Amino acid sequence: MALPDNLQNLSLPVVGAPMFIVSTPDLVIAQCKAGIVGSLPALNARPASMLDEWLARIKEALAHHDAQHPDRPAAPFAVNQIVHKSNNRLEQDLQICVKHKVPLMITSLGARKEVFEAAHSYGGLVFHDVTTQRFAHKAIDKGADGLILVAAGAGGHAGGISPFALVQETRSWFDGPILLAGAIAHGRSILAALALGADLVYIGSAFIATNEANAVPEYKQMIVDSMADDIIYSNIFSGVHGNYLIPSIVRAGLDPEQLATKEPSHMDFGTLDGSKAWKDIWGAGQGIGSVRATTSVEERIEQLRTEFAAAYQELNGRPPHLLNRWLNS
Repeated sequence: MALPDNLQNLSLPVVGAPMFIVSTPDLVIAQCKAGIVGSLPALNARPASMLDEWLARIKEALAHHDAQHPDRPAAPFAVNQIVHKSNNRLEQDLQICVKHKVPLMITSLGARKEVFEAAHSYGGLVFHDVTTQRFAHKAIDKGADGLILVAAGAGGHAGGISPFALVQETRSWFDGPILLAGAIAHGRSILAALALGADLVYIGSAFIATNEANAVPEYKQMIVDSMADDIIYSNIFSGVHGNYLIPSIVRAGLDPEQLATKEPSHMDFGTLDGSKAWKDIWGAGQGIGSVRATTSVEERIEQLRTEFAAAYQELNGRPPHLLNRWLNS
């Protein structure tokens, strides 16, 4: 199945993942202007009335960009809706998104038919976050247009399944749009995701260390300084398993070796010994070893594009006799 028309002219097959606190209009606008889908969680707008202002600002900025650059229009933007029962703003936020006819909605932590229908009422699309096949089937059965496969190593609330298994199993029954998330912060990884069968990739952590991200300087520097070994997978901070930077846990006065577990039903995003996810305990995916400096969004995307092209050329440059042997043996 081909990608929707508004996703076929991206500068790279990338959707900027919505990150709690970090993703605000500045980041979204910069991502869209650079040719990838920019997104933010509706819950980042506080108070709730601010979401209306944010969406108006994003639309105005992108329309101005398009008028100034008709040869390279901005990519569409997306809003993430947390569908979990703990979100008492969902209905209000959804109405605002319908009002602004948000091109793409991303739903997480639950699939609800009425949310999908609300987006479809004006021609919008909905991609749903999943970590297992059971959740993937539920989302499609309820009307989701595409799936975001959140594999092992992803930032935020990540799954525990290898991207190889997750994409392969999903492609065996679903021919619609697939986005892959999980430790993707390099152009080579983007190419690999396409080879696996994904249509687009979902990148979050690499954009934390950008000028436009709403993250404190210490968080950005920690992304730059850290590697995959500096990530821990835990559900103690929100009730849902996620990947967090060990140095931020230590910085908050906690022992990463002594973290307990929390029952899934206790999802509350509350505090732990005075520290709160994601304000004090900072999330990141395992791909951050590829992020070695804080840059602008435009520079980061250009770097990804250069890496992607180099990886493609390198693959094409493999000795033909070996490729033919492997293909024809």
